[in-house]
Amino acid sequence: MLERQFQNKFLEAGCDEAGRGCLAGPVVAAAVILSENMDLSLLNDSKILSESKRKAAAEFIKSNALAWAIAEVDHEEIDKINILKASIKAMHLALDKLKKRPKFIIIDGNRFYKYKNIPHQTIVDGDAKYASIAAASILAKTYRDELMLKLHEQYPVYAWNQNKGYATKLHKTMIATNGVSPLHRRTFAPVSQVIQLTLNI
Repeated sequence: MLERQFQNKFLEAGCDEAGRGCLAGPVVAAAVILSENMDLSLLNDSKILSESKRKAAAEFIKSNALAWAIAEVDHEEIDKINILKASIKAMHLALDKLKKRPKFIIIDGNRFYKYKNIPHQTIVDGDAKYASIAAASILAKTYRDELMLKLHEQYPVYAWNQNKGYATKLHKTMIATNGVSPLHRRTFAPVSQVIQLTLNI
């Protein structure tokens, strides 16, 4: 069972991201503040929920959380500032959009930059431990998956409807065969290697 919150003194938001390891598309982050008596039974680490359970949980979170927000940083910004900074920037943007201002923030992972002098705690595997981080992971992943399905319609050759932009064997093969799309992250090795090969021809 997930813990409701990390501490009991202050209004707490959980943050997580989706798409950090992808070769294409944005990194997406979400921030969630749970309501006091919110049922946690539908919540879990988004990676272990089925797609249908994630979607159901996402709708439940949106209807029942005290506050929630989603934000993204695109592939061009990722290439400019690196994926770690882009992931944290997306979390900050999501926090900016919350209708309630948290007094404490918990974040999945081990890296974060201070946000508006609000105390925070990073938690490795936080999405499997704390409900608000799990909720954020669910919102971020469902949003990003739906986005990649739409982008797949523009660039069907890369099978983003199946891999969502992650570095699967098929995705890397399609990049090598068809070249790089405008939405690929050019600083990521499987993409940059194809670009370099093209330049050397």
